[in-house]
Amino acid sequence: MFDPSFACVKHEDILCIMHEKIFESPECKTLRENLVAEYETYKICPPRELVFSAFEMCDYDDIKVVVLGQDPYFNENQAIGLAFSVSGCGTYKFPPTLKNIIKEVRQTFGECVVEDGDLRAWARQGVLLLNTCLTVRQGQALSHAAIGWDSFIIPALKELDKKNDIVFVLWGSHARGYKKYLSNIRNLVLEAAHPSPLSAHNGFFGCGHFKKINDFLVKRGKKPVVF
Repeated sequence: MFDPSFACVKHEDILCIMHEKIFESPECKTLRENLVAEYETYKICPPRELVFSAFEMCDYDDIKVVVLGQDPYFNENQAIGLAFSVSGCGTYKFPPTLKNIIKEVRQTFGECVVEDGDLRAWARQGVLLLNTCLTVRQGQALSHAAIGWDSFIIPALKELDKKNDIVFVLWGSHARGYKKYLSNIRNLVLEAAHPSPLSAHNGFFGCGHFKKINDFLVKRGKKPVVF
């Protein structure tokens, strides 16, 4: 059962981001109730202990890139709580969206350090791989789009936007819809088509985002990400 108290959120940095008033808001209460019912009734991705993995992998002070996805992979054993990432050691079918991301990295740098699809190597460098919905029913894309995750994600984005000199990467129309919550002129917002096979050729391939990210970070005196 999903922990209705959010007690599984143990990393102190996420508590700094999401003040108690957010966790205790009526909207988050509704989200918790919905999640309890969902985990009791359906197979949900990712497992409940991995829901907040993206935050657990990144210290708040170290976050320098936020990649915003839509919802987790909905096939069994794929989602690990980091947007677009898999574990790198599963028996699952490799997600085609992730293949396209790796392809774009290779086209930019000639190589990619996450050929196995495990993007935790990026997260350890300060890349927050965040979805706008942190859960999904197995086999049903966007099935949790309306259960209340915005009550958590929007305040998180607003808090992250208070940081200076970070890059927000919005892929696809859904993620781009959250641009309105990002207003800090010290930060860089990059937008492109979603890396899904359905849209990657409409502006994701060739977008140059990975180079633009590192160019911006270097310009602001930060260590570039090894993609």
